[in-house]
Amino acid sequence: VSDASGCSMIALLHTGAAKFSQNLLPRARQAVCSPLPAGVLKGYDSIVSRKLASHGFGASMAAMSSFPPQRYHYFLVLDFEATCDKPQIHPQEIIEFPILKLNGRTMEIESTFHMYVQPVVHPQLTPFCTELTGIIQGMVDGQPSLQQVLERVDEWMAKEGLLDPSVKSIFVTCGDWDLKVMLPGQCQYLGLPVADYFKQWINLKKAYSFAMGSWPKNGLLDMNKGLNLQHIGRPHSGIGE
Repeated sequence: VSDASGCSMIALLHTGAAKFSQNLLPRARQAVCSPLPAGVLKGYDSIVSRKLASHGFGASMAAMSSFPPQRYHYFLVLDFEATCDKPQIHPQEIIEFPILKLNGRTMEIESTFHMYVQPVVHPQLTPFCTELTGIIQGMVDGQPSLQQVLERVDEWMAKEGLLDPSVKSIFVTCGDWDLKVMLPGQCQYLGLPVADYFKQWINLKKAYSFAMGSWPKNGLLDMNKGLNLQHIGRPHSGIGE
């Protein structure tokens, strides 16, 4: 199943929230609609308003209040980091597995899932990988395997009520790589099943393209530039970015 961006877009892109950062996520008001962008803005106090304005949200905040309600109860923001090198090693393995659960009405972070993962095919991280991601060998040594982490993700999803059929949630990624390439590829290599909730997602790059009329060739950098936003968080750090 391909990503859900073709039928559901994040209207926050009109407000300058190009990439979910942990500092801005609790305050950013994003929304999804089908087939056109939609959103909702509620409950801003003066402190939050000033904070958002300082990061480039500005006058567009007021416009968001007129957006109709969105279709999802929760957005699950996901950004894997994986083993890597130059030239690229194969297979790549997930070494950081972060998910932020955002309330679809308030856009507050309600829960965070974050684990490092022990790579098994190439257990020794390369200097290139550590420099790129900031993940050092000691952070993955002795950590659970991908299979164990996926089991804990399922437990977390259940605990958070996300497996309830009446609760509508969807993953959000910056690109298709995380859930179209990386996770299914590694699961296939290891002979692991892929849960159905990982098979549909919103590609933020497509949402940006839909809203702004241009494709962000350099991903987050282009989206930040196009939306006049300062990058917050460490690039290529799953939880920090």
